[in-house]
Amino acid sequence: MFNPYRIREDFPILKRKINGHPLVYFDNAATSQKPKQVIEAVKKFYENHNANIHRAIHTLSQESTELYEEAREEVAKFIKASSAEEIVFLRGTTEAINLVAYSWGLKNLEQGDEVLISLMEHHSNIVPWEILSKIKGFKVKYVDVNADGTLNWETLEGGISAKTKIVSITHVSNVTGVINDIKKVAKIAHEHGALVVVDGAQSVPHMPVNVQNLDVDFLAFSGHKMLGPTGIGVLYGKIELLREMEPFHGGGEMIKEVSFNPTSGSCSISWNDPPWKFEAGTPNISGVVGLMAAVKYLKSLGMENVKRHEAYLTGYALERLREIPEVTVYGPKDPSKRSGIVTFNVKGVESHDVALFLDSCGIMIRTGFHCAQPLHQKLRLPSSARASFYVYNTKKEIDRFIDTLKSFVSGNTFN
Repeated sequence: MFNPYRIREDFPILKRKINGHPLVYFDNAATSQKPKQVIEAVKKFYENHNANIHRAIHTLSQESTELYEEAREEVAKFIKASSAEEIVFLRGTTEAINLVAYSWGLKNLEQGDEVLISLMEHHSNIVPWEILSKIKGFKVKYVDVNADGTLNWETLEGGISAKTKIVSITHVSNVTGVINDIKKVAKIAHEHGALVVVDGAQSVPHMPVNVQNLDVDFLAFSGHKMLGPTGIGVLYGKIELLREMEPFHGGGEMIKEVSFNPTSGSCSISWNDPPWKFEAGTPNISGVVGLMAAVKYLKSLGMENVKRHEAYLTGYALERLREIPEVTVYGPKDPSKRSGIVTFNVKGVESHDVALFLDSCGIMIRTGFHCAQPLHQKLRLPSSARASFYVYNTKKEIDRFIDTLKSFVSGNTFN
């Protein structure tokens, strides 16, 4: 049985008190907390196996390399990739999207081409394409969103054409929690000969993701949002595309051979095979080990159970927020159309003031633009407050959150 109270015992930080109150952590869309299994895995690596990988024949290097490549296998199985060679380890979702933009885009995008993205994107799926468009001369087009934050399918289907080379879109909005039908997006894109890049930062940690079933060409996600360490992330790419792409970074490990020609006075370079040709230099080995522990932890819970628990919490939070007339909630009213993210504002009050009051009572939420200013502009929001849930959150915590919010609205002091 999925028991969040039992799960909470694995998270040391949840025993903390903030300003004399038990910690309620509702900022999981920004980063998740870490279970002791992940913390211990990183600690054990440094205490017993620390060495560089792929570079030496001594015992520690061999052990470190085995752990690193075992993690690649685990991640591949977790998202149902066809091969571990389709898994590239990077710093996070942002670097993964940049890798696609520069490694694939620099070679294949040119003037007259178009890249299609949506207005609900995180800045990490906007800025790289806009920067590259200034270099290569292609056009970035934006798919509109509806008043409830859902994707406007008419503008997607109307905006895609033979000029479209890439459709880059989030699986789950980090503002409204909207879950996009990525399988449908991929079908439409492929019918027009376009590739599909998916920002999975808010989906992979929260629901089952099968890249083969979705038929996406690239998927990016971050370890720190799924119980893993910061500074580690993943790019999934179809192997045939990774083989064709040029490396993003140059340095050690990502080459097969560098040969100096005394006649020409230059070096000839041949790249390593994917995924290693995209992992220049010493990688975040301990981060990869921690990510593997996080993946194993989530697998032990069952991703369907994770999704079901968050859907329950989201539905309950939406129901309770309706008790406060002064609160406006953004996104679909139907909990089945969104993940564990509830974004709101209190009428006439700055979102930062709401967050400061909640913090004084030990409740952590996020405020601001959530790195998604175009969506806030579309919804005409100066900023917003966001509560986001995960495996260790409970109905009791939501009740405390609502009672505290009611206290703030009424001007009373929370006891």
